[in-house]
Amino acid sequence: MLIDSFQRKISYIRVSVTDRCDFRCVYCMSEDMEFLPKKDVLSLEELDRLCNTFIDLGVKKLRITGGEPLVRKNIMQLFSNLGNKIGQGLEELTLTTNGSQLARYAKDLFDNKVKRINVSLDSLDKNKFKKITRNSDFNKVVKGIMAAKNAGLKIKINTVALKGINDNEILDLVKWCGENKFALTFIEVMPMGEIGEKRIDQYMPLTEVRSLIKTRYSITDDPLKTGGPAKYVHCHETNQKIGFITPLTHNFCETCNRVRITCTGKMYMCLGQEDKEDLKKPLRESENNDLLKKVIYKAILRKPKGHDFVIERKKDEKFVPRHMNVTGG
Repeated sequence: MLIDSFQRKISYIRVSVTDRCDFRCVYCMSEDMEFLPKKDVLSLEELDRLCNTFIDLGVKKLRITGGEPLVRKNIMQLFSNLGNKIGQGLEELTLTTNGSQLARYAKDLFDNKVKRINVSLDSLDKNKFKKITRNSDFNKVVKGIMAAKNAGLKIKINTVALKGINDNEILDLVKWCGENKFALTFIEVMPMGEIGEKRIDQYMPLTEVRSLIKTRYSITDDPLKTGGPAKYVHCHETNQKIGFITPLTHNFCETCNRVRITCTGKMYMCLGQEDKEDLKKPLRESENNDLLKKVIYKAILRKPKGHDFVIERKKDEKFVPRHMNVTGG
């Protein structure tokens, strides 16, 4: 079991398999984003070994992320290998995706024991979606989401609340997700990476989102605790759970049970801090996992109590230097 210095059990890892993405979302990356050369990225075999090492160390839940994970060549082989660990230490294998490749891969994901996925979707308006993602195809994403639903996957829609962009769609998103039996989570924009504009101009506190929802729907606090950052409410009219992830208006770190691993093998103990451990080196230095486990154990003890996200209007806006697609979404 991995236990940090604050006695939090680390049972969940988010593993990025690529920094590449077929979208260029305005809050995530710059339009002319440069991606890593292939030689810097862990092979699928190395990712598989790394994940299995964490399973040996007591990790129960694995989330595959990117960039967009489904653009990685032969990615289903990794899902197949990890899916075989369900019931053998691993309890859940999940995915975060932008939905662009779901029409192609939904059935394969379900067959490889992925039972639920998170899909990032910030607008139901085709033109607005195109603006947010910088020219991506809304119809293709919705087709993929419905393919995933038909394949039997449980779907949670993740929506970043963006002031002046999708703030007039909050109620539409609640209605659409309710009609389709999708869970829904709203997320505050996070100050990660240079994006060419100030995030204070994008930032919408989720207290405002919650107030908007209450103008049409009856919601009550839900006691659901997942160990994750979301606080949940139950929406009575749609009979759905709605989550709120609030890295700025409410620090959610006291119950954090996770670490993030980049596609280059860097382990970040906290999304909002720069401290990291290079797992690629021990992974490649020895075929025996003892050294790798030793490095992981030692790094977990450096996991901080919390993050320091701040968004404010000033000339030099403070942000974490790396982009979200580099860390793993």
